[in-house]
This record gives sequence, structure tokens and C-alpha cells, in this order.
Amino acid sequence: MTMEIMARVCKSERMNFQRLAARLLVAGGGLFWIAAVLGMDLGYRDKSIAGAASTALIPLAVAVVALAIGWFYENLAGILLLVGAVGAVVWGIVAGWGETGVWLLMAGVLVAPMTISGLLFLAAGRMQRICELDA
Repeated sequence: MTMEIMARVCKSERMNFQRLAARLLVAGGGLFWIAAVLGMDLGYRDKSIAGAASTALIPLAVAVVALAIGWFYENLAGILLLVGAVGAVVWGIVAGWGETGVWLLMAGVLVAPMTISGLLFLAAGRMQRICELDA
């Protein structure tokens, strides 16, 4: 009996874990960026609470849209998150993030979570297709 490494077998538990992990990364990233924007506006720009909250609506909207797309269209969400990660790197090059620390920080709090959640969404979407073919 030979074992097929690349066999297409429906593993719904793995698929559900991938979905959950991807959604938690997106939600956690959204919360992080909302807190970061609020902290920046209130701590360094001396904005009012209403002004800071209105600025924080941007990362909130991005996170909600990413979660909504990921809830119904995992493959699209995965592709959009990966494109967003590449876009962040391109933006860093264009904006001139010259210091290594800035690159490491942005890689840790933006690029890596977006890449990981994008790959998890794509993996869950692939497993969904396998499970549908299996049925």
C-alpha cells in the first residue's frame, strides 16, 4: 500500500481551523490598527476624541470589509490580502522607509499577518473545493 502525499482528501477540521485562524488574524489586525490610529491621533497629533475616532474608522472599515469578503469568498479574500501585503511593501519602497527598524515593524504588524491570513483563506478555499468534489 502506497501513501499519496498529494492526495486530495477532505479534511473539514483543518479547513475550519484555517478559516478561524485567518478570521482571527484579520480581526486582530483590525483591532491593532484601530488602536494604533487612535493612539497616534490622541497622543501625537492632539486631535479631539471625535476627530481621532473618525480617522480610526478607516482601519475599522478595511477590517470589516476583509472579514465580510472572507466570510463568503475565501479565495477572493486571500488574493486581496496577498495583493495588500505586496502593496504595503511597494508603498514602503515608494515612501522611503529607509530604516531597518521600520521595515521590521511593518513586516511584523502588517505584511506578515496579511500574508499568513491570505494564505490561510486560500488554503481553506482549496479544501472547500476538495470537500465539495468528495461529496
